[in-house]
Amino acid sequence: MNVTTAVQSRKSVRGFLPDPVDPELIRRVLETAARAPSGGNLQPWHIHVVGGEAMERLKAIMRRRVEDAPDGEPAEYNVYPPALVSPYRERRFQVGEDLYACLGIAREDKAGRRAQFARNYQFFGAPLALFCTVDRRMGPPQWSDLGMYLQTVMLLLREAGVHSCAQECWAKYPLTIRDFLAFPEERMLFTGMAIGYEDETAPANRLRAARAPLSEFAQFIGI
Repeated sequence: MNVTTAVQSRKSVRGFLPDPVDPELIRRVLETAARAPSGGNLQPWHIHVVGGEAMERLKAIMRRRVEDAPDGEPAEYNVYPPALVSPYRERRFQVGEDLYACLGIAREDKAGRRAQFARNYQFFGAPLALFCTVDRRMGPPQWSDLGMYLQTVMLLLREAGVHSCAQECWAKYPLTIRDFLAFPEERMLFTGMAIGYEDETAPANRLRAARAPLSEFAQFIGI
């Protein structure tokens, strides 16, 4: 698979097969992805991969936690700015509506939408989970490095025929995840990721999020 095909075929999969992913493949992907750009070569990413019995324990914990604290825990950062302005507000709204349309969940079906969102915390049935943490002393440029590393991971997974779903929703439960993963206090949770093989029959996987045309976000000066 070339890079273009990997980029074009990557999507947020929200329905996975239970088929296991070779641990050696994941190790190889994570090691290769470390060639991602990193300002000053700080390499600020810290990665935890969870599977097997540990994954089942975490899913059981999260089933209880989502019921006990449906609004989450005190957040350590805002996934989105508090007041999104146009065109970002409309883009976020539209992708949500498109997803629920694929699932046949009506706008007024609040319970159905909450139940679908809760599936995030079961990794949509994926056999593997990845969590990325970062030293609290790092700033926005290093958070950019995290994104480049994680994008490289997702593209290498596609090369191997594996899909993923990046999940910043885990930022709602930083205390639970810190306790489970036992990472040090000086690090904070950035994101999670579900990893596995796509269930092509899952309705949610019909979603292909729209992208703005090139003319909307790019300017060319002198060329």
